[in-house]
Amino acid sequence: MMTSGNPRSLGAGENRWLGSLREFRSIRVVAFCGVMCALAMILSAVATVNLGPYVKIGLSGIPNQVVDYLFGPAAGALFSGALEVIKFMLRPDGVYFPGFTLSAVLAGVIYGTVLYRRPLSVARVFVAHLLVKLIVNLGCNTLWLVILYKKAVWAIFPARAMTNLIRLPGDVLVTYLLLKTVERTILPLFGGRFSERK
Repeated sequence: MMTSGNPRSLGAGENRWLGSLREFRSIRVVAFCGVMCALAMILSAVATVNLGPYVKIGLSGIPNQVVDYLFGPAAGALFSGALEVIKFMLRPDGVYFPGFTLSAVLAGVIYGTVLYRRPLSVARVFVAHLLVKLIVNLGCNTLWLVILYKKAVWAIFPARAMTNLIRLPGDVLVTYLLLKTVERTILPLFGGRFSERK
């Protein structure tokens, strides 16, 4: 149970999704999401490397994970979907394909569901990253690439699987350390710390 005195705590039986949607009632939250959107755009431009048409490595997903952690699955899904469209409009990279927007939304839902208002631990961050890599990166995104490039799944899957496997430990470590810093410095600005979280 969370302490009832915390303005960010969920009420008895309150849905995590409704709590997440309510986050957008705050101008501070909307402004913070705008800053995270700008940061994601910068990281997408200067900290992304394309390893061929099927594999991309970068840091532009970090602002998404911060938003997902702070504001939950509904806010994370809206933020991620909108950011994916904005990034494409401002810096087109190939043809627009709505499947990748759906993937961004799904990643926001997964990160937000696993991390929002829950105790932050390496194991929890690992589960979030593992689910996103399996369901979104290797599942959905591989399917979208097969549709776009008319390639056989097994022609592109091995390289994508290897890249995601190699990146998993580093992604978990970076995300955990970043979110611990966010928990200490930014979370108190949005209703304080949670002494107990579900």
